[in-house]
Amino acid sequence: MPEGDTVWLACRRLHAALAGKQLLGSDFRVPQLATVSLVGETVLEVVARGKHQLTRLSSGRTLHTHFRMEGSWHLYAPTSRWTGGPDHEVRVVLAVHDRVAVGYRLPVVELLPTADEESVVGHLGPDVLAEDFDLDEAVRRLAAAPDQQIGMALLDQRKVAGIGNLYRTEALFLRGVHPWARVADVDLQALLKLTVRLMRANLQHVQQSTTGSLRRGEEHWVFERSRRPCRRCGTPVVMAEQGDAPHARHTYWCPRCQPSATG
Repeated sequence: MPEGDTVWLACRRLHAALAGKQLLGSDFRVPQLATVSLVGETVLEVVARGKHQLTRLSSGRTLHTHFRMEGSWHLYAPTSRWTGGPDHEVRVVLAVHDRVAVGYRLPVVELLPTADEESVVGHLGPDVLAEDFDLDEAVRRLAAAPDQQIGMALLDQRKVAGIGNLYRTEALFLRGVHPWARVADVDLQALLKLTVRLMRANLQHVQQSTTGSLRRGEEHWVFERSRRPCRRCGTPVVMAEQGDAPHARHTYWCPRCQPSATG
């Protein structure tokens, strides 16, 4: 599943391409919207809320999409060939005079009144990438389940929105916290501050680096580095599944830098 910064960057690109422009074409390739046309409407803005994307329109409606595991948006010149995937994976097309936005493999595509956006994003916790991110509220929501494993709690978008597997893995390593540690045993404020800093550091480029290096193979401390030496101590990085299906995630950690409280 894409991290919050991936969605944030996609929204920024779409906003730059579409905002303030009239739609000259629209094509919904999902059954529930197959007969809907947005031609003539103006795109007001494209914003991210956690991992959700909200495209607000002049008619007072919002196009709500979500990437889940495989979704993506691609921008093309009007005469360019689409290269984001086969045609049967296209879910929505929005065209203005100089750009065409094509949404691929989007599992969520729906139109709703802008006034009702809270019905689809109101359950989310504070957004780590929002300018008004409420750290205290995020800490409160996490602390409300003191016995939960911190590695899974960070992925619960109802507690704090935008954190995905990569950033929770890297933040836990940098704080020396074992992924299976109890929430009650973690300095939540320090952990969240670090996570926010890691994510915001990548908002100007598509590479997701937590080490400070953008060189291929050097971007991460432990994420997707199973059996390779820890960059700090040389101990082989461990990987295991955490959580129950269908929410289980590959979790990576250094057994020496992130010791378990139970040994």
